[in-house]
Amino acid sequence: MSKEIIIYHRLNDVQVAIIEDGSLSELYFDNPEKERSLGNIFLGKISKIVPGINAAFVDIGLGQDAFLHFSDVDATLEINPDAIMQKESQNLNEDKNKKSKKKSKEEKDKISIVNKDVLKETKDNSNISDEVLRKVSPVTNYRNETTFKTKSSGNVKLNLQEGQFILVQIIREAYSNKGVRVTTKIGIPGRYIVLFPFANNIGISKKILNDKERIRLRKIAKNNFPKEYGFIMRTVSENKTEEDIRIDLEEITQIWRDIESKIKTLNEPQLLYQDLEIAKSVVRDHFTTQVNRLITNSNKLYKEIRQYLQRNSSNLLDKVELYQGVLPIFEFFNIQKDIERIHQNIVYLKGGGYIIFDKTEAMTVIDVNSGRSKEREQENVSYNTNSEAAREISKQIRLRDIGGIILVDFIDMSSDAHQRRLFYEMKRETAIDKAKIVVYPLTQLGLMQITRQRINNNVEERTHEKCPTCLGNGTIQSRFITFNNIENWVKKFKSNSNEFNLLLNVNPYLADYITSGDISNLTKLMMKYSLHISLRTSHKIGLDKFSFFSVRQQKDITNEFL
Repeated sequence: MSKEIIIYHRLNDVQVAIIEDGSLSELYFDNPEKERSLGNIFLGKISKIVPGINAAFVDIGLGQDAFLHFSDVDATLEINPDAIMQKESQNLNEDKNKKSKKKSKEEKDKISIVNKDVLKETKDNSNISDEVLRKVSPVTNYRNETTFKTKSSGNVKLNLQEGQFILVQIIREAYSNKGVRVTTKIGIPGRYIVLFPFANNIGISKKILNDKERIRLRKIAKNNFPKEYGFIMRTVSENKTEEDIRIDLEEITQIWRDIESKIKTLNEPQLLYQDLEIAKSVVRDHFTTQVNRLITNSNKLYKEIRQYLQRNSSNLLDKVELYQGVLPIFEFFNIQKDIERIHQNIVYLKGGGYIIFDKTEAMTVIDVNSGRSKEREQENVSYNTNSEAAREISKQIRLRDIGGIILVDFIDMSSDAHQRRLFYEMKRETAIDKAKIVVYPLTQLGLMQITRQRINNNVEERTHEKCPTCLGNGTIQSRFITFNNIENWVKKFKSNSNEFNLLLNVNPYLADYITSGDISNLTKLMMKYSLHISLRTSHKIGLDKFSFFSVRQQKDITNEFL
């Protein structure tokens, strides 16, 4: 299978496309107006515990509390019943040995419970860092334990108290009116390994199937990895030398040491570690020997990626290319149309059918329609269209990053065999998805229920914003997307014309975005393409529309370079 990574760097954003056999397989990008937080590590403070929903809310300094579900709390924060018994027995013996019948309030608190007020008063930087780094057990009010009810393990008692400082990592971006979701299972990814500072086991990627290679990697881990941490050897570590893995180990352990140092100086929630930006994280996680080549149009990114690979994977240096063509890089590789389909409600199938996507607050609903088909028998038409739709739906779910509940209304089929085949086909197609996804068999109404782990905002949430005209009842294309279209137009114009003066007509709403900042996007555009562009605004122009007027030709030339 041919696999390529294409990184498109523009003035205000970076998009990364992964192509398999000439077709768009995955797309990564961020909204430049909203900072990416996935993978970031924070010093947090528990602001509220809500046993009814098995969760706590954690202040991490972002304005909105993070959501910590009890299932995302690691074992080091569980209360050991034997330890409680031992502690209480020890306290009882100490009590018997006391000669004085009158005890101070402080002594009583040490023996029995520590209330929240005392907990807050006695904390200083040193014991905050010791508790956060799990070097000592947080002081727990055993009369008000936090209990997590599970089906498999029964009741699990957690060492969590309101006001307690805790280390957390973001595992899901904020969306709608919900804050980010965090975990205490901290993991710091490197090129070949992932470090887990609060674990002590060694894991090998399940995708490494060769038993000899698994034994070799485990031996490297045993000889080199610190015993106080846990690690996972990633798939890309297969066949890598001990020296390569040791260099990666030094880099990620240094990151953890830096985090430890920061914690010792802090006494309020804030960011401790920020994960790599989108382009570099994709290189770290996806650029393997199975990739035929990586192409970027940015000279700066090209140099940075080569420097990174020089330290970690020098054997991949020859696969990195700098694109210097005239056309926008996504158009040159014929994937721009695939990207545009992601934003469309209707996706047409080659067999004549089509799929309709409709998103609600609670779920995403997908409707499959047969359209026109050459098949005469209705059952065959239904199955063939459904089968083609299943392949396209699994791809679109991944590309659009749709999370939560997904309901697919397939065309009715009377054959039980066809229904089973469709179910297994959907399971097979979604198996490559990196997000956790569960597919359920068809119901009697021909509906298929799918749940997919929500990690990031879906494409619509990242590329659209509330319309100032309709006050949020609908959405319009985000201004940075419209500006990207303007840049694509200018690039085509520049490659086909030697004119210097242009007049750009936009809505005042878009003009405000283009001209804001110390060095505006318009100025950057003119500097990059050596043009003089005058800006004219009009409320008659659509919020996400634009037009270009040639000063020399005295005519509108927008359509000539769309």
